[in-house]
Amino acid sequence: MNAGRHTTGERGCDADAAAYVLGALTTEESEAFRRHLSTCVVCRDEVAALKTVGDALALAAPQLRAPRRLRRRVRADIRGEPKAARATAGTARRRGLFAPAPVAVGAAFALAGVIVAVVLASGGSRGSRTVGASVTPSTASAVVRVVSGRGELIVRHMPPPPGGKIYEVWLERDGRNPTPTSALFDVTSSGAGAVDIPGDLRGVREVLVTPEPRGGSLAPTHLPVIVARLS
Repeated sequence: MNAGRHTTGERGCDADAAAYVLGALTTEESEAFRRHLSTCVVCRDEVAALKTVGDALALAAPQLRAPRRLRRRVRADIRGEPKAARATAGTARRRGLFAPAPVAVGAAFALAGVIVAVVLASGGSRGSRTVGASVTPSTASAVVRVVSGRGELIVRHMPPPPGGKIYEVWLERDGRNPTPTSALFDVTSSGAGAVDIPGDLRGVREVLVTPEPRGGSLAPTHLPVIVARLS
């Protein structure tokens, strides 16, 4: 095994990370890779990076599961990347050149291809809208994607909540105090996170997020760190 190279079974982490994000692994492979993630920070960061690529592209359209034939084809391409990467690296070494990590790059483009294909097949962003939110700190970002009255909150570069706390989503309607939801979430090491917003968002004026004690609160105990104005 090359120095600095991590593996899961006989496959490289990069290939498994991309297939894991795509949902292209078998049940047994997914369980094995999840166990591997608990001990491998390299793979956790790789999964977070690939999810960021996928989520960013998916904002334009409702999320739909890729057709089975397309998933099989992309999965085969991802599985073939390690062999192609070894051949490229070998050629580069013989020529005295440095070969970049083609597996992760190829996997990311394969993932992007699947998402773009699904977006095109679904007819674009018909029936959906994406609302930007104001976020504290300003280095973070967040959007609420609404499809047929259902919503999803997606955050980027968000710092983790203070110790012992978790982010809680609230809904505010005109003339009423914010009401709590069951949507509680944390973020990855890269500050990425996504959570479904329960209930129908029709008539909701703002979606708010506050850091609250783990388990959630019935009333906000902190000023909102995310505010998305829907109307």
